[in-house]
Amino acid sequence: MVHCSCVLFRKYGNFIDNLRLFTRGGSGGMGYPRLGGEGGKGGDVWVVAHNKMTLKQLKDKYPKKRFVAGEGANSRVSALKGSKGKDCEIPVPVGISVTDENGNIIGELNKEKDRILVAEGGLGGKLFTNFLPLKGQKRVIHLDLKLIADVGLVGFPNAGKSSLLSQISHAKPAIADYAFTTLKPELGKIMYNDFKQISVADLPGLIEGAHMNKGMGHKFLKHIERTKQLLFVVDISGFQLSSQTQYRTAFETIILLTKELELYKEEVQTKPALLAVNKMDLPDAQDKFRVLMNQLQNPKDFLHLFENNMIPARTMEFQHIIPISAITREGIDELKNCIRKSLDEHANQENDAYHKKQLLNLQVSNTVAYSEPQSKNALTSSRMDRI
Repeated sequence: MVHCSCVLFRKYGNFIDNLRLFTRGGSGGMGYPRLGGEGGKGGDVWVVAHNKMTLKQLKDKYPKKRFVAGEGANSRVSALKGSKGKDCEIPVPVGISVTDENGNIIGELNKEKDRILVAEGGLGGKLFTNFLPLKGQKRVIHLDLKLIADVGLVGFPNAGKSSLLSQISHAKPAIADYAFTTLKPELGKIMYNDFKQISVADLPGLIEGAHMNKGMGHKFLKHIERTKQLLFVVDISGFQLSSQTQYRTAFETIILLTKELELYKEEVQTKPALLAVNKMDLPDAQDKFRVLMNQLQNPKDFLHLFENNMIPARTMEFQHIIPISAITREGIDELKNCIRKSLDEHANQENDAYHKKQLLNLQVSNTVAYSEPQSKNALTSSRMDRI
């Protein structure tokens, strides 16, 4: 049984990544004191992940966002044990983190059919409740979507991330010659000849101070957390948000992007990273690229150019640096190959680590199993010696 109530949500265009819902487990059924009958337990409220679901669809289908499970059946002469109330299932997209009103994490849904109990039904009336039913659990929950993608594009506005996504995948993001054309995350898939698919998330451009809620990019930094690797996209000519802001070279944008990620969450910096240097079709791009490569090979020699609060604790080490042009397609095929190579290498490392862990666990269990009979035999032998 689904009732509906008020909801708080954030949306960017038609994209919604946060919803606030009211949930309540069903009340238990009445007991039957004269015959000792027990009322049925109230139904539970579950959050269940579905691949083809979005938070916008959930909001449109249940505009008031109030989810209440069914009540347990009363005990009666013909059925002394009342039946359980009907459960209520809330369909959500994969990648949802569920928290309570205090921000405590209830659980995460990372694959199809994952489910989390968010409100438990009340007990039916029985002897220790004086045959009176208990009410179901009430709970306000927050659904927070973090996109799950293989690769997350990171860059300042107008670095060419949307143009790049349109070149390497079938996605059709908005593209224009001004900042903040990407107002919501875009997902695309790179298709390879052997039918391998790699998902790529284009996030709205960051600006300096994004970790302090400046600009739009901060709203989407959380989506980077669930990507397997990062793809930095920088304009070889540098970046300037407006005439009132300071001009930044390509090297400076990389350092500042690294700092923003560090200030948001240091663990993000540990992800494998690639660097795509875009707009190599512009005049003097080759000369600027040579300068950039020198700076990236010896970053510490140039950090004195920054204020201390802008210098990250550790600089990014890129697995691949690829000069590209999203307009002429220069370097696009090489970039796609590097993305796949990097992901495959990372997957192989994870598999090796997993197998080593399994082997170690097996060795430990065998050692324990071998030592236990030995200790028993030694104890028996010592007893016989005494006899």
